[in-house]
Amino acid sequence: MSSSLIPPTPSAADYASAGDRPFIPETTDPIGLFQSWMAEARAAEPNDSNAMSLATVDADGHPDVRIVLLKGVDEAGFTFFTNLESAKGVQLAARPSAALGFHWKTLRRQVRIRGSVTRVSDGEADTYFASRAAQSRISAAASDQSRPLADRAVFEQRIAEISTIYGDSPDIPRPDFWGGFRLAPTEIEFWQDQAFRMHDRLKLYRKGDGWVSLRLYP
Repeated sequence: MSSSLIPPTPSAADYASAGDRPFIPETTDPIGLFQSWMAEARAAEPNDSNAMSLATVDADGHPDVRIVLLKGVDEAGFTFFTNLESAKGVQLAARPSAALGFHWKTLRRQVRIRGSVTRVSDGEADTYFASRAAQSRISAAASDQSRPLADRAVFEQRIAEISTIYGDSPDIPRPDFWGGFRLAPTEIEFWQDQAFRMHDRLKLYRKGDGWVSLRLYP
């Protein structure tokens, strides 16, 4: 096994040159802290600051993980959209719990989240679908996401056919098989990189109507 592709472990000089990292503030408002970190990530990350890992479990109990885009966050939870008949859609319908992971490399931060998942309303899905570019809506309508595709040309032909019907019309309807999910968090853990692997970790978990926080060893 070659190690030449793996970056070397940072040296003392590397840590010194990187400067100090902030510590995670004490809080019992994880959503507020997450929103603050997301705002900083949007300003610092060059691409997809809202990208998150979504972990689910299939019918055989095997884990699945993939990157999806966060499209909303508030006290109700973390919202994302997808083809409901995709692998993740089917898995979430059968086992409505999941884990999310954010990694903002520029800021040297991570957030891990676990909770239960529910479908968003049709109205909410309609509103978000209508905000997408026309070609993105056409692509969603043409895709049997996660299922076998015999040839790329088949997909492109579907796109061409739907494009002929709708063109760049703003009235492309949301397909019945496309919608959204919201994860209501029960645990949220914030992680901030520190020199010499002495990282800062703050975990919050729901208790009644509020949150309890505790520090974790790195």
